Amino acid sequence: MCNGAGLVHPLLDSEKPDFSRVVACRCTRKVADSERRARLEQYSNLGLLRRYTFDKMDARGRSGSAASQERFARAYQAARDIAGSPRGWLVLMGPSGSGKTHLAAAIANERLNQGYPVLYKSVPDLLDDLRDTFSPDREVHYNQTFDRVRNAPLLVLDDLGTQSSTSWAREKLDQLLNYRFNQALPTVIVSSIAMERLDERIRTRLTDPELCRVYLLEESQTDMDYDWPSGLELQKSMTFARFDWRRINLAPEQQQNLEQAYRLAIDFAKSPEGWLVFNGATGCGKTHLAAAIVNYRYQAKKPALFVVVPEFLDHLRSTFNPESKVSYDQLFERVKTRTLLVLDDFGEQTTTPWVREKLYQVITYRYNAKLPTVFTTRCSLEEILEEMDSAISSRLVDHQFSTPFNITAPDYRGDVISARSAGKSGRGRRHR
Repeated sequence: MCNGAGLVHPLLDSEKPDFSRVVACRCTRKVADSERRARLEQYSNLGLLRRYTFDKMDARGRSGSAASQERFARAYQAARDIAGSPRGWLVLMGPSGSGKTHLAAAIANERLNQGYPVLYKSVPDLLDDLRDTFSPDREVHYNQTFDRVRNAPLLVLDDLGTQSSTSWAREKLDQLLNYRFNQALPTVIVSSIAMERLDERIRTRLTDPELCRVYLLEESQTDMDYDWPSGLELQKSMTFARFDWRRINLAPEQQQNLEQAYRLAIDFAKSPEGWLVFNGATGCGKTHLAAAIVNYRYQAKKPALFVVVPEFLDHLRSTFNPESKVSYDQLFERVKTRTLLVLDDFGEQTTTPWVREKLYQVITYRYNAKLPTVFTTRCSLEEILEEMDSAISSRLVDHQFSTPFNITAPDYRGDVISARSAGKSGRGRRHR
């Protein structure tokens, strides 16, 4: 029985009161639990975001794109993992409406429901709070406010990158992130700003492979998604309408082979699925067909990306170089995650360990995510199996997912030269 002070004697195994001890009564414990939950909720700063939970969202997101659904599912699982056992940093990136704030709030709510402290702050609000502490009439001092955020057991920072870009704001944010980074304190960061547009000091921490996991929930659509970048003007002119599979001087079986490649490329362009691997001699038409697929998708206002592999790797070497001032490369992420990707001149690159690692990362990601990809290579299937890394070659020739096609037509430039020579001879005969 409660003694009026909220205390009771616990029962012994004999069901008799143990008068040597007192514990809080059930009512007191219930009140204490309720008060603790109220304190945790107030500390969390979630407010109306309390309604954002994992149960109220689709684990594959709202996008109809298979690639976007796959990306969201990976981020969703990572969010579940850190909510269950907070460690390291989780970085959620994507445009407005991609679901990143819902995921971040769901993490905070899950921890809160488990009875653990978590603090949710948007970066602009955090900086406003810090500025307000310098007001003479504020009872809470700057150090108290800053330490509360800096030492939060789990901190969720929303809207990173939307804060003012004053030197003071940059300094405070750098101090906060640097402290939590050095202490390896669990942190969730949400940003709608592309990684390469963030301050370099912030970017360096967010892309640290040992502490951080970065998830792009959905790609922001820009003009670059639907048109060719500079330097690829020739590929821009390579359309299906300009592809002539009825070449002169082709043997009937070569012409038939080229027509098959043409039909295969058109079918893939209309409904990209799996991987398509065109191999053949230089000038046989494989790059033209691959570029035509991209042009077809651009005309349909569908995102695609054409990459010349040796040039891509040269670019990565410069940006991933330890002496480079750029610590993160957006192109690498775009190549990994683009809905439809063409890798031209695959196999022409040098086979250093670094190159193999980067190609392995790209190909493994796209293979596991089942992202449509077109390869062009001069290597035969036998050379692919013998000379390429087995982790890469096994995926390229996986007939359940990949369609290898050998184009047997010769270099078309030889046909053009022969045609021109024949034309000149013909004109000479006519003149005679």
